Amino acid sequence: MRAWFRLAAHLLRFSLRFLLVTLWVIFGLIVLATVFRRFDVARRDRINCWWSRWLLRWCGVRVYVSGHPPVEGAALLIANHVSWLDIYALSSVRCTIFVGKRELRDWPVLGWLIAGVGTVFIERGNRRALHHVAQAMGERFARGQLIGLFPEGTTSDGLDVLPFHAGLFEPARRAGVPVLPVALRYLHHGARSTLPSYVGEETLMGNAWRVLGSTGVAVQVVYLPPATAENGDEDHRHAMAARVREAIRAEVRQAD
Repeated sequence: MRAWFRLAAHLLRFSLRFLLVTLWVIFGLIVLATVFRRFDVARRDRINCWWSRWLLRWCGVRVYVSGHPPVEGAALLIANHVSWLDIYALSSVRCTIFVGKRELRDWPVLGWLIAGVGTVFIERGNRRALHHVAQAMGERFARGQLIGLFPEGTTSDGLDVLPFHAGLFEPARRAGVPVLPVALRYLHHGARSTLPSYVGEETLMGNAWRVLGSTGVAVQVVYLPPATAENGDEDHRHAMAARVREAIRAEVRQAD
């Protein structure tokens, strides 16, 4: 009987939140298709931030921010990657334009939404594509925007950090913008949890069923001190990536 009641409550929460999220995504698509491109970059970023905050509220996900988020100016945010929620958690603090794998563009509906806000897509395994991605990142840095990067290249369960790919650290060095490590830690009823993690062969709908139907889901967004190049770095890109990963990993693996 208890199991049936829990399932019914889960289904009710999921149905209500899924409806709200669907309506919110439709609203976002309408804004993108009509007025979004008429606004300047600063106003687009504010809209993106506001929309992301409300999306997480409709999902039932709380965001707790610590550290010192950048309030203005260009920077490269480096974060560990756990879930599709990561993008909106970071953008809910300040609008962040992400570098994402090309496959995201093919997601039903969400792919068009992600592309519409300026996401830079990269085709994995195509080394020549790096030049075009670096150029696009440079253009956004010049506009004073934040670029977000998940250098693990895939998602993890959120309890540790996978090795980093260092290729896209270079555009930040060339543009002279700070590199800001950010640790994402997911909680369920106050304890560390893998519940929101989107890994393996799980479908987006399957993950949404688990997240939207649950209570007590939260994400801690921890902004760490900027990473700087050190004297003696023979390969700035790889040395920087290693230091940033260790800083994020230490925070991610920290006991509650």
